Amino acid sequence: MPDRRNALTPDALAMIDAIARSGSFAAAARELGKAPSALTYSVRQLEDALDVLLFDRRSGQARPTAAGTELLLEGRRLLQELDAVANRVRRVAGGWEATLALSVDEVISMPTVLDLVEAFCALNPEADTARAVGSGAGRPQAATGAPSTQGPPTRLRIRTGVLAGTWEALVAGQADLAIGVAEAFPNPGGIETRPLGTLPMVFCVAPHHPLARRAGDDPIGHEVLVHHRAVAVADTAQRMPALTVNLLPGQDVLTVPTMQAKVDALLRGLGCGHLPEPMARAYLQAGRLLQRATRASSPQGHLHYAWRAERGAAATGRALRWWLAQLASPTTRGALIERHQVPAA
Repeated sequence: MPDRRNALTPDALAMIDAIARSGSFAAAARELGKAPSALTYSVRQLEDALDVLLFDRRSGQARPTAAGTELLLEGRRLLQELDAVANRVRRVAGGWEATLALSVDEVISMPTVLDLVEAFCALNPEADTARAVGSGAGRPQAATGAPSTQGPPTRLRIRTGVLAGTWEALVAGQADLAIGVAEAFPNPGGIETRPLGTLPMVFCVAPHHPLARRAGDDPIGHEVLVHHRAVAVADTAQRMPALTVNLLPGQDVLTVPTMQAKVDALLRGLGCGHLPEPMARAYLQAGRLLQRATRASSPQGHLHYAWRAERGAAATGRALRWWLAQLASPTTRGALIERHQVPAA
C-alpha cells in the first residue's frame, strides 16, 4: 500500500478539488489537461493509499463520499496554507524577519505596546520603507493608505519580564528587543542600548492600611517600615542574579508575579510598597491608594531599550528597524512610560 503521507501531495489535493467542482472525472481531466483514464488511475491510487472510497461513481457523476468531503475541505485548507507559506517566504526574502521577539518589562504601558503592534500589523509589506508613526497623544498611527490584508510576514512574540528578567531574555536570545530595561547590566557584546526615560516611583498604601493614619508629609523611617509587610513583584530572571528593590532586611514580604497583582494586593491593604507613579496616578487621584513619604529619597528608575545587533546595522531586519524607528520618537517613549490603563471605579 502506498505511503499515505506521500500520497497526499498538493497535486493530489488539487485533483480532488477539480473533480468535486466539475462534478465528473471527464470535466476535471479536461481542466487539468490529463487523459480521463490517467485521472481515474490517480484517484484509485489515492483511494488505495488512504484505504477509503473518495467518490460515489454509481450515478454517473463523481459525488464525494463523506470521506471525500472531509479530504476536500481539509485539502482546500492545506492548499491555502501552502500558498500563504510561499507568499510568506517570498516576503521574508525581502528582508523581513520570520519572527521578532519582544521582552517588555511589567512597568511599561502595555496599551501603548499593543498600539505599536496594531500599527505594525497594518503596514504594507511591499513598501520599500516603513513610516515612523506617533501622535501627540502617544498613540501610534498606521501609515496612510489602505492597509495590507496580510501585513508584514514577521510574527511577533511578546513576553513580559520584571527587573533582571527583561534583560536576561535579550541576553539569552529569547528576545530580539527589550523595552524597559531597568539597570545598566554588563553587556556581553552584540547588544545596543538607548535611554527610554525616567520612571518616578511613589510609596503607596491602601486607605485602611495602618500606615495610612500617618500624615502624608510625615516621613516614615526604616524602623517603622520594617514592621509592615511589603508587596514585591518577583524578578523573572532564571539564571542571572535576581534583583530586590526597596526591601528591608527582616521585613515580611508578599511576592506576587505581576505589577497588576501588586496593585491589587496594595488596594486590599495586604502590604505597602512602591509603584511607578504613572501606574499609581489614577488610583491616587481616586483615593483608592494613598501616597506616603519615606525618609529614604524617592527612587527613580532610569529605563532603557536594547536590541541584539551582532550582525551590524546593515543586516538588521525590516521589522526590528521599524520598531527602533518608533522608539526613536520621544512621543512614543513617553507613552510607553506614562500611558497606563485607567482603572475601573
